[in-house]
Amino acid sequence: MVSCLKQGWGRKILIYVLSLIVLAFVLGPFIWIFLCSLQGEADLFVVPPNWIPKRVILDNYRYIFTGEIPTAYEVRGLIRSRISQEARYILPTLVNSFTIALFVTLINLCVSSLAAYAFSRFSFKGKTPLYIYIITSRLLPAMAIAVPFYFIIKSLNLLDTKLAIILIHGVYTIPFSTWFLTLYFNEIPSDMEDAALIDGCNPLQAFRYILLPLAIPGLTAIAAFSFVFSYSEFLFPLLITQTLKSKTMPVLIASLSNNPDVSYALLSVCVVLAVIPLLVIGFFFRNYVTKGMTISIFK
Repeated sequence: MVSCLKQGWGRKILIYVLSLIVLAFVLGPFIWIFLCSLQGEADLFVVPPNWIPKRVILDNYRYIFTGEIPTAYEVRGLIRSRISQEARYILPTLVNSFTIALFVTLINLCVSSLAAYAFSRFSFKGKTPLYIYIITSRLLPAMAIAVPFYFIIKSLNLLDTKLAIILIHGVYTIPFSTWFLTLYFNEIPSDMEDAALIDGCNPLQAFRYILLPLAIPGLTAIAAFSFVFSYSEFLFPLLITQTLKSKTMPVLIASLSNNPDVSYALLSVCVVLAVIPLLVIGFFFRNYVTKGMTISIFK
């Protein structure tokens, strides 16, 4: 009995220790960046580093929102070039990224849900080859299709537009979403839909009023996947965008990080602001996403 209890406690302690290690590995970088955003530039270069800020300031955030120079930068002898005006562009690029991701999510949900409904509920000529083609098209690496996408967008005169990024992200995410929702719809019994069709509903009405409400967890999981992918995707916006009107958040942060005179405190502020929307989405939709992924994968 005692040995069993000791073995049980030992297993629990091991699980807790491993969980803490994973938690530190996942949250550690973000916590460090957040703490850096609350310090002056000079405080980031002290040796040994201040793991806990000795003085917390909000001047870096104030500069991003108002343009007011942080007091820490007014010290004589500090390199003023580290006050990067480009860091203030994080707000418009966040709006661009959020807008693009929102439209990509809506397009993805509409197209992939209808396609998955057709593959799940109907039989038609060429169904299997078409389904395989859609799935395999997602297996192509982004670098392999980046140049063709660029020339297509250029021929359509859509370079440096948000519409171009929306179209590319939509095409890139629809195959996975179609495959995922097809598996999800296959797990939903069709009895209620069949009864609705007998009562006079057409297939679209059965899809809208019966299948979609039952598939909310799966649709939420796909919406979260589409939004996060489009919001954080870097390669295609880098190739397509040139000016602030269409530049996205990942491109701006990459540009800031490559600037040798950038303020790391301001760069940390940009990263914190960029992560906040993802944290909000993850917090409010975590249950739906978990349920949707579990049902689709393990059934």
